[in-house]
Amino acid sequence: MVKGPTRRALLAAAIGLGLAAGQPLQAAGRLRALGADEPAGAALIERLRQGGLVLFFRHADTRGMPCDRTFRLGDRDGQRNLSEAGREQARRIGQAMRQMRIPFARPVLAGPVFRARDTAEIAFGVDRVAVTDALLADDYAGGRLEEVLDGHRRLFAEAPPPGTNRVLVGHRTPAIMVLGPAVGGDALPEGAAIVLEPAGDRPGILGILAAAPVAGGGFHGC
Repeated sequence: MVKGPTRRALLAAAIGLGLAAGQPLQAAGRLRALGADEPAGAALIERLRQGGLVLFFRHADTRGMPCDRTFRLGDRDGQRNLSEAGREQARRIGQAMRQMRIPFARPVLAGPVFRARDTAEIAFGVDRVAVTDALLADDYAGGRLEEVLDGHRRLFAEAPPPGTNRVLVGHRTPAIMVLGPAVGGDALPEGAAIVLEPAGDRPGILGILAAAPVAGGGFHGC
């Protein structure tokens, strides 16, 4: 388990390393999540319809739910879980993907912490989801943090089958550690997705799409 000041120090160090390694950013500042009804959001959707990209969804809404306590995989009661609004948001994410006609490869990959796994299974169907430790939350990784970050890097850089997109469901902090400060702060609310273009070890960040936002939501208090 990594938390508190140690976790913050690791996050800052990882961001610094990402910048030193030349991780691509859209701009010097942070991105913001785009709605599907915004011109830039519509352009992202049109690009996604062509395939060849990776969508990294942050799990859906968890506001008001108890914070993680045991940091044990499989212990639902000891984890921060989806709120009722989050479960509905996950359903709307699946509906939005169908309505936007965005093709995606099967299976959808999700981390094993329940809020990520539940988001994927509600949105896309249990039979279309595979759970992988490569998308584990950082504070569940313990001494395996670098292995988990390497898993994120590999999945962000791996091109999907032609004509499809790869869908991943995970957690905000590992994405910041790998991609840098452009996706930090309030750039990636719960339920939003980073749109990436695989390019070897330096995936390009095309934007962040919030296809099913929750009014007043986006960030928990833990």
